[in-house]
Amino acid sequence: MTLWAKDREKVIPLKHFRECDQLRIFQLCNSSEFKHFLKLKSDLDKQDGNLKYILTGEGAGSIFIIENNGKIYVTQKLDREKKPFYTLRAQAINRSTQLPVEPALEFVIKVRDVNDHEPQFLDGPYVATVPEMSPEGTSVTQVTATDGDDPSYGNSARLLYSLIQGQPYFSVEPKTGVIRMASQMDRETKDQYLVIIQAKDMVGQAGAFSATATVTINLSDINDNPPKFQQRLYYMSVSEEAPVGTTVGKVFAEDSDIGENAAMNYFIEGDSSDVFGIITNNETQEGIILLKKRVDYESKRRYSIRAKVVNRYIDDRFLKEGPFEDTTIVKINVEDADEPPVFTFENYVMEIAEAAVSGSLVGVVTARDPDNDDCPVRYSIVRGMHLKRLFSINEHNGTIITTKPLDREIASWHNITVTATETRNPEKFSEANVYIQVLNVNDHAPEFPKYYETFVCENAVSGQLIQSISAVDQDDSAEGHHFYFSLAQDATNNSRFTVKDNQDNTAGIFTAKSGFRRQEQFSFYLPILILDNGTPPLTSTNTLTITVCDCDTEVNTFYCRYGAFMYAMGLSTEALVAVLACILTLLVFFLAVVAIRQQRKKSPFSEKMEEFRENIVRYDDEGGGEEDTEAFDISALRTHTVMRTHKPRKKVTTEIHSLYRQSLQVGPDSAIFRQFISEKLEEANTDPSAPPYDSLQTYAFEGTGSLAGSLSSLGSNMSDMDQSYDYLADWGPQFKKLAGMYTSHRSVGD
Repeated sequence: MTLWAKDREKVIPLKHFRECDQLRIFQLCNSSEFKHFLKLKSDLDKQDGNLKYILTGEGAGSIFIIENNGKIYVTQKLDREKKPFYTLRAQAINRSTQLPVEPALEFVIKVRDVNDHEPQFLDGPYVATVPEMSPEGTSVTQVTATDGDDPSYGNSARLLYSLIQGQPYFSVEPKTGVIRMASQMDRETKDQYLVIIQAKDMVGQAGAFSATATVTINLSDINDNPPKFQQRLYYMSVSEEAPVGTTVGKVFAEDSDIGENAAMNYFIEGDSSDVFGIITNNETQEGIILLKKRVDYESKRRYSIRAKVVNRYIDDRFLKEGPFEDTTIVKINVEDADEPPVFTFENYVMEIAEAAVSGSLVGVVTARDPDNDDCPVRYSIVRGMHLKRLFSINEHNGTIITTKPLDREIASWHNITVTATETRNPEKFSEANVYIQVLNVNDHAPEFPKYYETFVCENAVSGQLIQSISAVDQDDSAEGHHFYFSLAQDATNNSRFTVKDNQDNTAGIFTAKSGFRRQEQFSFYLPILILDNGTPPLTSTNTLTITVCDCDTEVNTFYCRYGAFMYAMGLSTEALVAVLACILTLLVFFLAVVAIRQQRKKSPFSEKMEEFRENIVRYDDEGGGEEDTEAFDISALRTHTVMRTHKPRKKVTTEIHSLYRQSLQVGPDSAIFRQFISEKLEEANTDPSAPPYDSLQTYAFEGTGSLAGSLSSLGSNMSDMDQSYDYLADWGPQFKKLAGMYTSHRSVGD
């Protein structure tokens, strides 16, 4: 079977395909439609109509059809971009037997490309940024167009780029689409450009398709412009009352750049930088002038300062074009104001000794009116009112004196606030702090820091340490306290203890002898002399109480304290036990009485009255006579019935014998006593206010007078040497001891 193309007169034998063992490829224009482009003929075809041709494969029967004479036609337009080739099989069939007369012929139809697609910019529109003042040839961006035609066949897909809009600032490479800077551009002149790029296929030949893309190119800022002040001269003013930190005014410098390229810093040049300062407002890029130091109209009324502005970030590439800074002049006028007085110092520190008497000078504060009229000022203490009892100030000259003696041990520092007020304008005042230090004077003697409980055993040996002592001093010492310990002078020779100074503000108490006896001496009082190192040095005597303890090897502190308590009470251990036993017995008795009284029924009052009067009272107390009013209350005995008259006191020498004889005759059976007792009983029975309970009444009445008289010698005008006391031996055993005393006395006197 032979297959040949329409545009070829050459017949291609079938055996050629078999020998090559490959498919024969035919190209068909993608614009062909119902066109005969191939013809198939079998070598066995005798043109008698016994053979027919069939076509199978891709597009057979729809796109490609075959007639009985073997001609192959294209029925519709082909698109290479959708399907670039088709594979078909052709075969000759016997009409009678429906069997192939030859093997099938397989071939490929390739669709040949034509320029039927326009270029396209798939990534547009484009936006690019390039720094301003970039040199010529700097790459900005690249644009790329695509074409659907076959790039491997012909020029249909070969594109050519050109610049339609953007000259003379930009250029584009024809083959690559790279846009480049054609000249240097200033962002401050124009910061954005619109560039149009065209892409044409067929290498720009006639009949080519084209497309355009828009490219927006922005110029980014660089620091190529210095800051410039808007004014060459600024005028400002500030009041002399303005506090530190007050805003005086603002200056502003313009910079054509933007962002950080426009950031700037302001400075003050010259000597005025200590009075005025300037800071930068980063949001507005303004320079704010501030007051750093109070100004004084009377001292200086005008200031002229130089303000400088400098770019914060500088591009070294443009330094050759000039400095990126600028300067301006600021003139500042100081406005006058009525100012308060000004102290010479804001804080005063004064000293005074604590031994200073009232009215002593502490120090002087001074203040003046800074205004030109120099108004007088008045001083006063306004804060620390409780300190007014210690200090006062002269309102005219500011002299501070003490009003009371000071004690450093109570307060070593005093802080007061003094005000200075204008006399003509009390609203104008100022304050100053005065710190007064009270200097130490050695006015406190050293002393024991605590009460020492010191004990020594009866069996203590000589040289034994029984107590360590120290000292404290309320005074301050610049070099540190140092105390010296010793025994007082009066206890040095006969003391049973010694004091050893350790030279470290402590001392030890040692026994000087061996053996102690509690029965002989229960406690020792050791006077210790303590000397300080003050100027002048002070001493004090501190008594250390040492208690003797009955112990073997160590001191039993509790037992020693118990013994000391007993000693102080004047009781022995046996006596204390007896007292406690008595107290316990009385307590038991009292509880028993209370219990019995609660059980007993109440008896009629008349029966109790009978029991109350059945009393036996015995009076055998000699007393000290009627003149002895110290021991007895004799006011109850002086009734209307019995009233004794006061008699002048007799001399002891003339009455002592007669009194003795009369005392032997006076006793409980005396009529005088019986009469006195009867009267008292009758008075008690008839008294309606007398208590209805048992009572014990004591009558210290001796009668009309004691026969013994008084033994006191206070009223005697005679000396003991002139009297004889031999008669005392006759008074009986009661006066035996008295007789012995007076008899021995007389013998010694003789």
